[in-house]
Order: sequence, then C-alpha cells, then structure tokens
Amino acid sequence: MTREPGVAPGETTLTASGIARLANVGRAAVSNWRRRYADFPTPVGGTPTSPSFDAREVERWLRHHGRLHRAGTEQWAWRHIESYQPAAQISDVLAIAGAFLLVRADQTAPASAGLPTPRQLTTRLRALDPGLAATVAALLPKQWTSQLATLLHTLDQLRAEQGAEPAFEYLHGRYVTSAQSLSGLAGTPDTVAEVMLALAGSGARTFDFTSGTGSILRMAADQALRSGTATRCYAQEINPQYALITLLRLWFVHLRARGTAPAAEPPVVHVGDSLLADALPDLRADVVVANFPFAVHDWGHDRLAYDPRWTYGLPPRTEPELAWVQHALAHLSPGGTAVVLMPPAAASRPAGRRVRAELIRRGALRAVIALPAGLMPPTGIGLHVWVLTQPDPQQPRAGDLLVVDAAAPAAGRPLAEIVGTAWSAYLSDRYTELPGIHRAVPAIDVLDDQVDLTPQRHLPQTGEPAADPAEVIARMNEFDRLLDHLRRLLPAVRNAQEAPLREAPQADVADLVRSGSISVQRALSRSRSTSATVDAAVLTAADILSGGPATGAATRADDEPGPRVQPGDILVPAIGRKISARVATPNQVGAELGPGAQLIRVDTTRFDPWFVAGVISRSDNARIAGRASSTANGALRIDIRRLTIPVVPLRQQQAYGQAFRQLAEFRAALDQAAATGATLARDIGDGLTAGAFGLPS
Repeated sequence: MTREPGVAPGETTLTASGIARLANVGRAAVSNWRRRYADFPTPVGGTPTSPSFDAREVERWLRHHGRLHRAGTEQWAWRHIESYQPAAQISDVLAIAGAFLLVRADQTAPASAGLPTPRQLTTRLRALDPGLAATVAALLPKQWTSQLATLLHTLDQLRAEQGAEPAFEYLHGRYVTSAQSLSGLAGTPDTVAEVMLALAGSGARTFDFTSGTGSILRMAADQALRSGTATRCYAQEINPQYALITLLRLWFVHLRARGTAPAAEPPVVHVGDSLLADALPDLRADVVVANFPFAVHDWGHDRLAYDPRWTYGLPPRTEPELAWVQHALAHLSPGGTAVVLMPPAAASRPAGRRVRAELIRRGALRAVIALPAGLMPPTGIGLHVWVLTQPDPQQPRAGDLLVVDAAAPAAGRPLAEIVGTAWSAYLSDRYTELPGIHRAVPAIDVLDDQVDLTPQRHLPQTGEPAADPAEVIARMNEFDRLLDHLRRLLPAVRNAQEAPLREAPQADVADLVRSGSISVQRALSRSRSTSATVDAAVLTAADILSGGPATGAATRADDEPGPRVQPGDILVPAIGRKISARVATPNQVGAELGPGAQLIRVDTTRFDPWFVAGVISRSDNARIAGRASSTANGALRIDIRRLTIPVVPLRQQQAYGQAFRQLAEFRAALDQAAATGATLARDIGDGLTAGAFGLPS
C-alpha cells in the first residue's frame, strides 16, 4: 500500500533534514533547491546555518513541483520515528513502537480500535513482563503527543497489513542501518548467525552475553519454535536501549510460541557490562553464542586479576577476546556448546598462546572456522568462529581440533551447510577430512611454541598429484601467449595537446539522479520476517570485482525482490579503499543486488556506461566519494552521489568508453596472468626440487 505523504500533525516547522525526508532525497538536494528555485519557501526561524521553514508551505511547494515522495505504510512509519532527534531519542521511540505492537499482538485488537493511553499500555505490558513494563513506562509521556499518536495510528495500519512482529522487524532493520552511522551499532548478519547456530545446536537455555539488539538470540528462538522445541533465551547487553530492543524482539517470538508444546519460559534480559558486572553468574546454558566487541582496551584486566572465570589462565591485558572466551565457558553447562566470533589475529598473537594452549590441552576448544571476508561490514577481513565445549573436570583431555577454511566455499552450497556438515562429521565416528577445506588436527601438532590456530596454517593442499613436466612446459608456452595478449589489450594513447575531459563542464551525479537520467540503487535491508521467505542468489562486492556470477545468498520475503542487474548497469562496491566501477557482465545480468553492492543505471541515449564507469573510478574520486564516511578499518563508504561527471557528447563518450573497456579487460587479464604465473612458478620450483626438470647446459 502507498500513501500520499504530508506533514505530520504537530510539525509546524521543518529543517532541511525534515524536508529531505519528505522528498526522499539528501540534504544537499534541499540546499540546491533553495539556490535554484526563486519560489522556494523562505526560512521562518532557526539560524543561518540551520534554518527552519514553515512545514505547510514546504509541503505545498513539494506537491507543486512533484517532489513529494509517495511511500508505503512501513516507510511512513519509519519516517515518523526518524523525525525524532537526536539518535538516542530515535531508540526510545522505536522501543515505544515495539511495546505498542507487542500489546496489539497479544490482545489481537482490530486496526480500528482506539489507542490505549500510556497508562493502559503499561498495564497491559505488566501482564506480560513487569520488568519490561517498568522500562517502557520510563519512556512514555503522561499522554500521547499528536506526533506520537500519529505514529501509533500508522503502526496500527502497518500491523493490519503485515502483522505486528514483521512490522517491528522492518523498523528494527531500518534502525540498525541508521544506527551503524549514528552510534556504531553493527548487528550480526543472518548469514553469520546461521553459521553460529548451525554449530551451536539447540538446548533448553540459550545465552548471549553481548546481545546487541538480539539478532542471534531471536534467530535461535525462531529456529527452536520452527523445529517444535523450546529454548529460554537469556541476554545481557551494556547498552540499555539495545537491551530493551532485544527483549521486545524475543517477546514477539515468545508470543508466537504460546500454546505450543513444549512451551518456553519468557526471555530474560539484563543491562550491564558482562565482564565487570555479570548479571547471571549462576546461569549454566546449553548454548552460548556471542558477537562481542573486539580490541576493547579497558576491559577490566586489573580489576579482574583473580576472577574465578580464568580457569585457563589470566588473559593478558592485550587479549580481551580470551577473557570473553573464558566468560562463555564459565556459563556453559556440561555437554553444552559455545560459539563466538573472533578476530583472526586472536588465533596467533604471541601474548595469548598460553591461554590458547590450555584451551587445547584441556579439550575446551573444539573447532576454529575461518569465514569469508566481507560478511561483517564494515569490517572487510574474514573473521573466525571458535567452537567450545565444557570439558569433563574429572577427565580433561586434549582432542583433535577441527579447522575449517570456509573462505572459498563450494559453489551452490550455503555457508551454514558447509560448516555444519564439517562439524557434524567431526562429531561422528566416521569423520573424513576434505583436503584444503577441513581437517581434524591432533592436539600435539598444535601445541608448539606458537600455538597458531589459524585454519589455513593446518590445511596443506595434500593429495594433489605432482605436476607433469610436459604439461608445465606447455603451460609456459601458453603463459607467453597470455603475456603477448596482455600487451595488446592496453588502449592506444598519445601525448595530448588538449585535455577535453579536464576542461569539460562537470555535472553533479546528485543532480543527474534527480533529473532521472541516472539512478543509483542499493540492496534492500534484509530483516527476518515471519512471512513466506525464499533464498535468493545475490551479487556481492567480490563478484563485482571478479566479474563473476552471483555467489552470495540471502533470505528475503518472497514478494520483496531486491534490485536486479540489467544490461549496461554499472556495479560499484559500497565499501572499499578505492572506487572500482564495473559494467555488468552477461553472467551478472538478472542477479539480485546483495549487501555491500550498489549499481548505477544510466540513460544510454545520453551516457555511455563504460565512460561513466571509467571516469568515476579515477583515483582521486575515492577521497571525494568517501570523505567523512570512512570505516574503522580505513575503508570508505562510497557515496556515488557526491561525484561529478564530465559533460561531453555521446560520441566522444563512446570513444573514451572503448578505452576504459580495454583497460578493464587489461586489468582482468593482468589478474589472470598473475595467478597463472604464481601457479607456474610454484610448479616449476617443485619440479626443480623433485628432479623433474633440468637446467640448460
């Protein structure tokens, strides 16, 4: 459903940000309108740097110029929430929205029912969970403002269209997207959570001691419900706003589970620092899962020096992740499983080798899995998953350590299936290693002076037949032909007397987007939904760079496909240290756009796609498109709208576009030559060592 938007009740003035939300554009567009249109409303207040405008005048102007955005009910609901500022207030209003939807889901009130008063809402929440009611009550006004009342009426409409839980999950997904830039929230993507839960299994009690907004726990509760089992979820989270959202999300699942057999107990969520103020010291859970923060310097090393949790050794000050690992083990019941995300450096840093050795020696650490890079944006590195079990105190023993390199999973198989299959085989009596992918390493082979647990270190490519000398020589000849072809791919250029592109007028991409001659599309926000879902193959940032077909996977509602790649689309990774624009290859056409990917679609009667891809990939554009948007690891969030494009005739664009296309082919062939040359050098070296080759006399 779409609705004709307008100014919400209670909004008498709007800032530039508010106008941008009404029109579904960036703030820069609003500034541009003020300069270009003489009839744009004049400020009625504010400051010169942050003026405010009469809301009704702005609405009339947007309608007159056809710029008032038509939005679905869900987008309208989110607009009401994000109109609150600062970011902390958005979190509070989201919690109020969740509490309202939860009460509506519990009482199955019709959409036409009148709004409960804040007191009535608290009373109904108290019947579910007194602690939840008390927390929400502290956020509620004595009576609804017109702005809040409008939001709640919109939520009732959204509930009638989608259901209460999917409505809140949509709002949560939008919140996480905005919170990543506002407050550093980085949720656990579904793909990673599925891997963790495939390893952890299920149990009567599931615990996440750094829950964030509850993504892993909600998936665990949902999986238990779908499988006909029950799990009680426990959580602790240092951020009180995130903890409240976790509790609300878990309560939605709990409401769905009511009346099922067996029935789970209500969720339990505490606020606080799990290491310094453990709220559940006596809890022993069957499943412990956590995506805790990495590299926290002030984690309490001095205050926790004699903590009983350090049964595997005092974690060094520089190894907070090993403190989290032992905290997970301290909360694990006998026979239970803990699964935690780890930075790859924790597998090999010298300072942590004694604790790592003790975890191996006593049989607590059972598996280390290397995940593909890019699964946890904005982090670009491939994280590790550690699987731990509580060893029998009467018979502690070292066992084989399962190492898995999932960085290059088998095509066509979901990551969770690959990892889960290796883990299940490892636990059975019929384990067989898969060379280069997974292996059970004897503890004695790990307990050296480094105790390096990096999976790739223990996965030599065994079982490969020695290269045939005649084949290697044939490949050397083929390599010569590849190098000749590589030289011919470079476009013919000359020393120019003029600089037509540098001297050409520049057009802002943002203006071209508004004119309709260019559009920029990104992947849809993926949120867990109780509606019918399908698994979709999606194009990842790695696929864009390689020019290969879609290798990613995502679960989405079956009626909400993401943007699909069309011929001539320009594909750009959303995060990177430089802009790498590529025109879609034939095997990418038709694929859905995945997380971390974006596309530019141009009017081909005005723009040549290869020309546009070439000019926006120039080196200095990374500074422009990514400034003020850098991630923690130095990569940039690429905003194409910040760039400009030289304005030259289409025929001239096509000439330059042909050169840019040749350069793209040259880069691809260069990468192929580098990979082929590296393999060839290895085989020649091995052949020389083995005596298969001789040297010319």
